Amino acid sequence: MRTNRIRTTALAATALMAALSLTACGSNEGTKSAGPAPAAASGTDGKAESTAPQTPETTAPPTGAPAEKASTPARGKPAGGNGNETAHSGTEKAAPASATARTACTTANTTVTVTKVTRPINHLLLTLKNTGSGLCDAYYAPHLGFDGAQSVFPILEDSKPQAVVTLAPGEEAYAGIGLTGEPGQGTLHKSKNLSVHFAKRNGSTYDTPAKLKLPAETYWDDNGFVTYWQSDRATALTF
Repeated sequence: MRTNRIRTTALAATALMAALSLTACGSNEGTKSAGPAPAAASGTDGKAESTAPQTPETTAPPTGAPAEKASTPARGKPAGGNGNETAHSGTEKAAPASATARTACTTANTTVTVTKVTRPINHLLLTLKNTGSGLCDAYYAPHLGFDGAQSVFPILEDSKPQAVVTLAPGEEAYAGIGLTGEPGQGTLHKSKNLSVHFAKRNGSTYDTPAKLKLPAETYWDDNGFVTYWQSDRATALTF
């Protein structure tokens, strides 16, 4: 009896091991892989990403960020040039110095003549012409010296113009000379020559005068006068 029990127990154990072996085999066959799956890139969210090349997108700058400056050509080099061009400043060329130069009228840039007039009587007329290449100012009145005179001929202050007479090349200025005062009030002097000194801006005179021949039979006295330089002949002979 004991021998049969042991045999029965051994058979039962063998059957149990066979059953477990069959179960294990069935389990392995049900989970067998069909082969390695193609590898796919994984994004950060776990989704597969496309392998196609991506086209960069243009994105607007964040709010508050400064806009990117447009490219500009370097200063002094026009766009598209070869760098040898010079940028224009937009400033017009200055006029030649000879056209804008301004100085006092002197013997160096003028000629002066003296003539006798019929009206008013006992008057002479000085004519000053700009022979230079620039503007000249005829300051004050001419300072006159007759032959034998001990002082400058009187200047008539009432003839002072509102502005200094400025002469362009070729233009003229005029000064009237009243040779005498009222008849019988002064001693008459006869002269043949006249010196004309030009005034500077400060009122003093230049050293070199213009020397003129007077019309025949020219007489003057100490009550005579000379006017300031005027812009027209008629005004110079009004006094």
